[in-house]
Amino acid sequence: MHDITVLIVDDEPRMRKLVKDFLMQKGYSALEAGDGEEALQIFEANRNKIEIILLDVMMPKLDGWSVLRQIRQTSKVPIIMLTARGEEQDELFGFELGVDEYISKPFSPKILVARVEAILKRTKKDENTTKEYGGIVIDVDGRTVKVEGKEIELSLREYELLKYLVDNSGIALSRDKILNNVWNYDYYGDSRTIDSHIKKVRHKLGKKGKYIETVRGIGYKFEVK
Repeated sequence: MHDITVLIVDDEPRMRKLVKDFLMQKGYSALEAGDGEEALQIFEANRNKIEIILLDVMMPKLDGWSVLRQIRQTSKVPIIMLTARGEEQDELFGFELGVDEYISKPFSPKILVARVEAILKRTKKDENTTKEYGGIVIDVDGRTVKVEGKEIELSLREYELLKYLVDNSGIALSRDKILNNVWNYDYYGDSRTIDSHIKKVRHKLGKKGKYIETVRGIGYKFEVK
C-alpha cells in the first residue's frame, strides 16, 4: 500500500504511536488527533487524502460517536471504531451511525493493520462496471447507487450489503452467510445487526426496497419481479 493516509484518533499518545508505527511499516501515511475536536479539524483540512479513519470512542471534548455523526453528514470514508467497552449494544449503535468495523481494546496491531487492508481492498476493487437491477443502478467503480436516476446516500456497509444481495439475486441468503461475506470476518453478535441494516437500505431504496425480501427462517433475498 502506498500513498494512503490514515487518520488515527485516540487520546492516548502511546496508542497512537503504536498504531502509527505499524501502519508506516506497511507503507501508509498517518495523521494523528488526540481528541474529537482536533479530529474534525484535521479531517476537514485533509478530507481529500484521508482514506480511512481509526476512531476511539472515549475521548475528551468530543467523543467518538459525536465525531462519527459529523463526518457521516458529508463523507462515506471508512471508519473503524476502537473501543474498550466491547458491549454489543454499543456496537449495534455504532453500526446504525455508519461504523464500518469494530475493534475492541486491547487488540493486536497486526490484526488492526489487516482489518485496514481488508476494508481498503473492498473499497478499491478495480472494477469498472455499471449494472441495473429493476431501476436500481449500481456503479461499482464509483461506488454509487441511483434509484430511478436519483443518487442515494449509503454508508460503506449499506452499499456492500446491497451489492452482495444483488450479486446473488434470486438466492435466499442466511444471516450468517451475509455477515461472513459483507462484514468479511466472523461477527459474534446477533441477527439484529443484519436486520437493522436491511431496514435502512430498504428505506433508502424507497419503492424499490420491496426487492429485498425476507425469507422466513433463513434470511433475505434480492429479487426483481
